[in-house]
Amino acid sequence: MYRGQSIGVVIPAFNEERFIPRTLGTLPRFVDRIAVVDDGSRDSTADRVREAGDERVLLIRHPENRGVGGAILSGYRHLLNEGLEVLVVMAGDGQMDPADLPALLDPVVAGEADYVKGNRLYHPDTPRVMPAWRLAGNVALSLLTRITAGYPGVVDSQCGYTAGRAEVLGRVDLDRVYPRYGFPNDLLAHLHTAGARVAHVEVRPIYEDQDTGIRPLTAVPALSWVLARSWAQRLRRERGPCGS
Repeated sequence: MYRGQSIGVVIPAFNEERFIPRTLGTLPRFVDRIAVVDDGSRDSTADRVREAGDERVLLIRHPENRGVGGAILSGYRHLLNEGLEVLVVMAGDGQMDPADLPALLDPVVAGEADYVKGNRLYHPDTPRVMPAWRLAGNVALSLLTRITAGYPGVVDSQCGYTAGRAEVLGRVDLDRVYPRYGFPNDLLAHLHTAGARVAHVEVRPIYEDQDTGIRPLTAVPALSWVLARSWAQRLRRERGPCGS
């Protein structure tokens, strides 16, 4: 429990046998439940999770890779069914500092926001540790997401470190959220439809030797399509069946 509210953490993991033990080992004790979603890993990720011996951990295995968004959606569904009050997403590769977790939770548990995204772009370490192409890409995508999702205050749209009220996430049609690269952008659009109040807090960027798997030449066209789709579908949902 954190300030009287139960906390569930979703950890999507794909081939994270190197990093997942450390990720699990650093989660604060106030976290009540941890859903690790092994998204079709070809390594020993699942074995490392079992070896952690943490009674809070629920291991969910996808026989085939569904993408990071698909893994997060599976974790959300399980934790919503368990009745957790606040749902957090943290990566399995150790790129999210557990010390930042209270800052993400505070606006939610205080009733000031329904969904909080981490913001790496304002952190003083970012120009030094974030690859320049990723920094430029994140800025550009955040500007576009302000339009497509309907949140003009979006700063770091691609940051996956988030905390949200389960009651609000439960109002989102999770089956219709885009599950692959572009998931955080499309989820924001669905949250806008659900009337969610979104806030942003500064978090520390961590880049060691993790492979992001993002390839600009293929990611840019794909995400452009996702953003256009997300914008069109949000407008259609919010205008209603008659388009009025």
